[in-house]
Amino acid sequence: MTTPTPASAPTPPSAPTHTPTPGGAPAREPVRAQPLSIDAHLERVREGLDRIGPQAAHTVAEAGEALLVDIRYAELRERDGLIPGALVVERNELEWRLDPQGSHRLPEATGHDVHVVVVCNEGYASSLGAASLKQLGLYRATDLIGGFQAWRAAGLPVSAPASATGTPSATATGTPSASASASATAPGAASVSPPVSPPAPAPPPAPAPAPADSV
Repeated sequence: MTTPTPASAPTPPSAPTHTPTPGGAPAREPVRAQPLSIDAHLERVREGLDRIGPQAAHTVAEAGEALLVDIRYAELRERDGLIPGALVVERNELEWRLDPQGSHRLPEATGHDVHVVVVCNEGYASSLGAASLKQLGLYRATDLIGGFQAWRAAGLPVSAPASATGTPSATATGTPSASASASATAPGAASVSPPVSPPAPAPPPAPAPAPADSV
């Protein structure tokens, strides 16, 4: 007589691939993006920009058809000078200042159709900044090919740095945070010291000791 083969045990279910949250709902697993070098990222970003050269940028700016935005940090502006008429906005404030719907926008941020030309020192960080503005809906945002150095090499106007002339540049101020506000202050601008409080009056002299009782 043939002995029946016992049925195989059922395969236990596989463990879940997600980690439950304290509330019981599954946590979303992070998506691992394909690594991308900064050079490849920059090349991809520039495919969506209609970049502009120094002469063309000067022409449209002079005609009032574009807003030049200088995002160089203060040390470079003080060393090399400024582009006359350009709006100085630190890179870490760029999106806050030029978002037409933002609560910290500048008066120049009048709409999403403003033709913003971002200027950095050599035309690298400006491409990333312009792409960020396009993500906010400023569909005409672009950057200057070669940056400030290309502008100066083309013989276009450059004004003396504010620290040399003693006059503040048109720098955006009043940032969302105190630290950002300090970074946006124009170089050479006079700082205002808090008023000095008058010295406190001297305390009245202590009364003379009472004479001892006579014996």
